[in-house]
Amino acid sequence: MTAPPAKGRDWRLADFDYDLPADRIAHQPARPRDAARLLHIHDSGLADLSVSDLPSLLRPGDILVANDTKVFPAQLHATRGNARIGITLDRPDADGVWNALVRNGRRVRSGDILTIEHGNGLSAAVTVKHPDGSVGLRFSHEGDALMAAFHAAGALALPPYIDRPGGPLPSDSNDYQTIFANQLGAVAAPTAGLHFTPRLLAAIDAMGVRRVTVTLHVGIGTFLPVRVERVAEHRMHAERGVVTHAVADTINEARQAGGRVVAVGTTSLRLLESAAAEDGTLRSFAGETALFITPGFRFRIVQALMTNFHLPRSTLLMLVSAFRGRERMLDAYRHAIMTGYRFHSYGDACFLERQG
Repeated sequence: MTAPPAKGRDWRLADFDYDLPADRIAHQPARPRDAARLLHIHDSGLADLSVSDLPSLLRPGDILVANDTKVFPAQLHATRGNARIGITLDRPDADGVWNALVRNGRRVRSGDILTIEHGNGLSAAVTVKHPDGSVGLRFSHEGDALMAAFHAAGALALPPYIDRPGGPLPSDSNDYQTIFANQLGAVAAPTAGLHFTPRLLAAIDAMGVRRVTVTLHVGIGTFLPVRVERVAEHRMHAERGVVTHAVADTINEARQAGGRVVAVGTTSLRLLESAAAEDGTLRSFAGETALFITPGFRFRIVQALMTNFHLPRSTLLMLVSAFRGRERMLDAYRHAIMTGYRFHSYGDACFLERQG
């Protein structure tokens, strides 16, 4: 799916830029997780809170929707002859071929056989090499045996702005997984969910807020920069998602009773809006979405959003600008930088109520 055209403006990449000091990027999460700061961005201004204050921003009857995807070790190393090749897995196609990015990819050609280091005999045939440098890989193992080989050979594909010169730390295997993680298949964590703890969920439940999960497997597109100046020319990487009939019915019932749909993270929001019908009801969904949300997008489902602080010139900054207003978001980001908020995957969070 793609977003409807933005209304009234030909957005440029520079419209979504800001100066981010390097010392504002978080390299470790807050401990405990719900001790992270939370910036409430609302019609009257800004409020500096803690994630543990989230229940005070919710209302009885609201429904909280989180992404239950689970990160798998998608970073592999392989050899072909004397060449060593880095692989970042994305997602499998219906025929079992995996899409992947490769480093040192000039040495890789269609038909090559790559031997996966520490993969217990795992190898991959290169089925296709795309013009953008990505490849298709058909592995020698399938099913549970393949996932076991990935866990034996792979490492977490942490975002490049997290400082890990020696690779992921042992603590990252837990820190970079949300409390909701259940459905294996994500390259990257849905990072707004990293802030939740059993204590916080109990407080939310006690308020009469309902909770459900959907699944969107975050892919390699989350790591890739926007390379075009005209925003409308950017194409999102497709990601696999599921909204079950039961979850769609529960969300529709909550909305009909006057509750707000509160999305935990941009991944949950994008999937819900991908599954929205024209009349504003939520349908079940199972497939791929490449929904690109920019200012001018008409939201049909989500009324409030909890999300982390996003990179300059990124599609996620465009999304929150569509949700709350570009100027308001850039003002909020300037406030966050001046007052010491921590940015990106292991950083602090915002709570946004939809504009209009």
